[in-house]
Amino acid sequence: MSENAQPARARAPQWHLFVPKLITVLREGYGISDLRNDAIAGLTVAIVALPLAMALAIASGTTPDKGLLTAVVAGFLISALGGSRFQIGGPTGAFVVVVFNVIQQHGYDGLILATLMAGVILIIGGFARLGTWIKYIPEPVVTGFTAGIAVIIFSSQVKDLLGLSIDKVPAEFIEKWEAFWSARDTLNLSAVAVAGAALAVIIALRRFAPKLPGFLIAVVGASIAVYLLNLPIETIGSKFGGIPDTLPSPVMPSVTLARLAELAPSAFTIAFLAGVESLLSAVVADGMTGRRHRSNCELVAQGIANVASAMFGGMPATGAIARTATNIRSGARSPVAGMLHAVFVLLFMLVLAPLAVFVPLASLGAVLVIVAWNMSEVHKFRHLMRAPLGDRAVLILTFGLTVMVDLTVAIEVGVVLAAILFMHRMAEVVSVQQGIQIIEQDVDDFARPRTSYTQRAALPKGVEVFQLRGPLFFGSAGRLADVLDSIGTPPRVFILRMREVPMIDATGVAALSDFVKRCKAHGTEVIAAGVQPSLRAVLTSMGFDGSEPSLRFAESFEAALASVQQAP
Repeated sequence: MSENAQPARARAPQWHLFVPKLITVLREGYGISDLRNDAIAGLTVAIVALPLAMALAIASGTTPDKGLLTAVVAGFLISALGGSRFQIGGPTGAFVVVVFNVIQQHGYDGLILATLMAGVILIIGGFARLGTWIKYIPEPVVTGFTAGIAVIIFSSQVKDLLGLSIDKVPAEFIEKWEAFWSARDTLNLSAVAVAGAALAVIIALRRFAPKLPGFLIAVVGASIAVYLLNLPIETIGSKFGGIPDTLPSPVMPSVTLARLAELAPSAFTIAFLAGVESLLSAVVADGMTGRRHRSNCELVAQGIANVASAMFGGMPATGAIARTATNIRSGARSPVAGMLHAVFVLLFMLVLAPLAVFVPLASLGAVLVIVAWNMSEVHKFRHLMRAPLGDRAVLILTFGLTVMVDLTVAIEVGVVLAAILFMHRMAEVVSVQQGIQIIEQDVDDFARPRTSYTQRAALPKGVEVFQLRGPLFFGSAGRLADVLDSIGTPPRVFILRMREVPMIDATGVAALSDFVKRCKAHGTEVIAAGVQPSLRAVLTSMGFDGSEPSLRFAESFEAALASVQQAP
């Protein structure tokens, strides 16, 4: 071997990529101050999760204790074993439609078995490295089905919000609203007043005192009012008889081949939703903290958590975006915060169970109205309605099928249509050539971070250039998110050479926008050089016109470089 030859770097064991982030944190060092911050964050999230878990369980067609069990068992395991430092797990709005339909068709025992099967599917998917594939789902599909779920969740709460007397609310959307109209004479003004007051309290607190637990304050206030005024409306006690004050023992559900085949479609739907939402939540956490999750480790943790939830009689669980964001804003330092959140929910469940009988269903309906509004992402829906015609078609079709037909059908049709549109737009494989290697795979925390990036002498100090070739579409846009992580210290200026980018879709615009925002947070200016007129028109129509100080356009790479060299 010559003197200048470098020894081959030993390849890190693959199991490193499945080591939970909790282990990473403990290896880095964990002190009393970290525990104090995690305890405060965990308590804050538990206060938010307590009424939400009960409300989501009731909306799903089951009893409130099932939501609490899921938050405790699955929430603890998702944080303890996951690939994200800040993920909070539990029941979420995305599952309401699926869980309700499974219970209607197969009973609650069918839901338990479907949840267990979904957990196994997630574990297999994680070890098979399918976590990165989920990132390729187009944004119009995700926005379409989440907005559709929001409409269905709101529809499911109309009965409790208005206090209508209906023996059994139909599952289908049109029939449901026909039943509401038929029962309009049974309107309960007390329920309307309680729901309206709870909704007003939540909105007011979010606006004027966002740090206070609006959900819990609204529910507790409504419960006190109903008890003191003896209002004639449904409560958890009158409908469900209360909640248990003990944690049940784990039980393995009965399994037969016929039952497995019958529940397989529901299990795959649950697994798909759990995978998508957990990774979306982890990406949001990464964007808020600058950290980086391991997607396949996260899928394995989600799978184990769902298996455990099923064995304790709970519901499907996944990462909850809103609760994860609350966890971060509350000062969480590690996965210990999520584990403590589950412990606090358990303590609340054991200690406060006798008081739950006074909680009015109308107040929980108000909580879910806010959840539905947040899920609808109206601003994103409006933004995508300015996207190219194909993206709008995918968005509207996915939304319509989710509401009117079935969530599984909506996702299948949306993804297939997006793929067909892409094949129509492009006839060659996308390639992205840059001065660095943009890493898409999970990062091994045990190995020393490596980068193939080198400064180029021809560029001014603090300036970097990235050349994009091919379409910036849903299958490649996610690579932009890794640029800053790959090079270490952010430069003063990024020049994106886009002369050879022939098209961009809604997901590409969203990725470019997120990239610019991250650069802005680091004080980095972005210059888009050589953008084609057709591409510029799409960007402008979606509000990306270069007026933002941290982004500007240049006619060519040479013009961009000249402007940087002339800058002080």
